[in-house]
Amino acid sequence: MAGRRVSAAGVALMLGGAGILVGVAAAPAQAAEVSYKTECIPPSISGLPPVQGTTKVEITAPAEAKVGDEVTITWKFVQAASKNPDVIDLEKDTVKPTGTLKAGGAQTADIAMEGPRQNPAIPKNSDMKLSDMTGKLKLTAAGDVTLTPDAYNINVSKPLSTDTKCTPKETVKSAATIKVTGGGGSSGGTTGGIPTPTLPTGLPTLPTGLPTLPTGSASPTPSGSGTGGDDTGGSTGGDGGGSGGGGQTDFTGKEVAIPYACKTPIGDKSATSPVQINAKKSGGSFDLTVQFKKSVMDSPADIPADSVKPSIEVVLGGSDKGTVHVEGPTNAEEIKSGDPIEIPDLTGTYKPGATGQSTLSPGVLTVKALGTTTTCTPTKSEVSLTLDTSEQASGASGGGSSGGDSSGGTSASGGLAETGAENHGGLKALGLIAGTVILLGGAVFTFMPHHRLR
Repeated sequence: MAGRRVSAAGVALMLGGAGILVGVAAAPAQAAEVSYKTECIPPSISGLPPVQGTTKVEITAPAEAKVGDEVTITWKFVQAASKNPDVIDLEKDTVKPTGTLKAGGAQTADIAMEGPRQNPAIPKNSDMKLSDMTGKLKLTAAGDVTLTPDAYNINVSKPLSTDTKCTPKETVKSAATIKVTGGGGSSGGTTGGIPTPTLPTGLPTLPTGLPTLPTGSASPTPSGSGTGGDDTGGSTGGDGGGSGGGGQTDFTGKEVAIPYACKTPIGDKSATSPVQINAKKSGGSFDLTVQFKKSVMDSPADIPADSVKPSIEVVLGGSDKGTVHVEGPTNAEEIKSGDPIEIPDLTGTYKPGATGQSTLSPGVLTVKALGTTTTCTPTKSEVSLTLDTSEQASGASGGGSSGGDSSGGTSASGGLAETGAENHGGLKALGLIAGTVILLGGAVFTFMPHHRLR
């Protein structure tokens, strides 16, 4: 009998517990889905157009609550408005959404929503996978409070931090309604609720355009006692054997506008950049310095230190043949968003392989940045500097790969289409990849270098 009494008591407790559970479940959480047309704006520096798509959102909130309650609301992305473009795979846990949920009706407020940086790896050309966002609202007035999704932002942290901003392009229907009854809190009148700070969305507003690069050659710079060359001959220096140069050791080349056709991680691009080759005599050889001149831009994003390295092949012509490899250092410090980008000097040594007059022209440019490679080939070659040279043992002539005929105006494109300098615009420095940007180092250093800081 005692055992039966215990069993009966246990059943009573379970029934009582069930009653409690039923009482709690009387006001369950509600989940409702809403979809709306959305426009997502990539950073203007990416060169990509706005994306038009549809966002589908599921909002979960209590069906009922009392004045004074602070409720937690969940925003689940059933579908983001855009996909990850067919450019690069996004790594695991690099994507973070933030957004705004609007409360209306008995109480109005902008509810800041935030999700963790938590996502599976997202392959190229596949749907974006965004984490659920949550936010809190302190209920201050009795009545029906509606919850409506508004704008949201997608931040991607690698390889550079950037944001894609998405806004509704139509009136959005409310996704959920909380029935608020009078309680321990204040009631009466519509209030704005507890102010919620707006979460930072990453980079500041980026510039909407890029400077147009000069499309013509600048006037040649006088080079001491050396004679200035014409459009095909560049500037002329002394010989490498110590005669005919009047003791001159420094030779300044002519600034020439070089049209480039580039293979980049986001496709083929074209741009024209002014380039100048200078030389300093060192024994029978010459120390070369290649400078990319003019044009100014500020960094559109934070660029990590030691992440970008440019190099170029100087094409030899006239008496000599082959190429000379010159390169610049990586950026020693991080370049902050908004700070000027300054191109470094590219340097190397030219050991003549022939006696006579040898010409030097800008050739193929290669820039490696953050695991990407951009290769830019001149569609037309122009001589920047002409030197009187004397053959040196193991010199350049007959060695290295020829970059094409270095005489002014002739094609050195290796089959690339002639486009003409007058038709080239500034190549964008960064390309959008589903809310992130990848650094196209060649574009940064070649086509939008900062003016030199003397």
